[in-house]
Amino acid sequence: MLHRKIYQLCCDGREVCVFLRDQQRWIERARIIDIEGDLVTLRYETEEDDEISSWEEMVRLESIGAVSQKLASVPRGNVEPLVSDDCPEAEQIRNHYPDSNLD
Repeated sequence: MLHRKIYQLCCDGREVCVFLRDQQRWIERARIIDIEGDLVTLRYETEEDDEISSWEEMVRLESIGAVSQKLASVPRGNVEPLVSDDCPEAEQIRNHYPDSNLD
């Protein structure tokens, strides 16, 4: 089951986070670039002291404990979402908190 899911993520080319059980660490924002037998090749970047390093790492399938991917992100705070001019009025997001200072 895990092998099929990792193969699907490899084909999709999306960023994933991978937990390696044997090393007890997460590899964040990685791409699964190849699967050959029980070896999975990951490509990712790290940043330390204003230096970005690119890594390519081969891990065994059985050492992967979890794989997750970000579905969406939403900005925090009082930020109005962007609305396309082409969006039909019925589908536009309305302000549910009327500002009493506009009266």
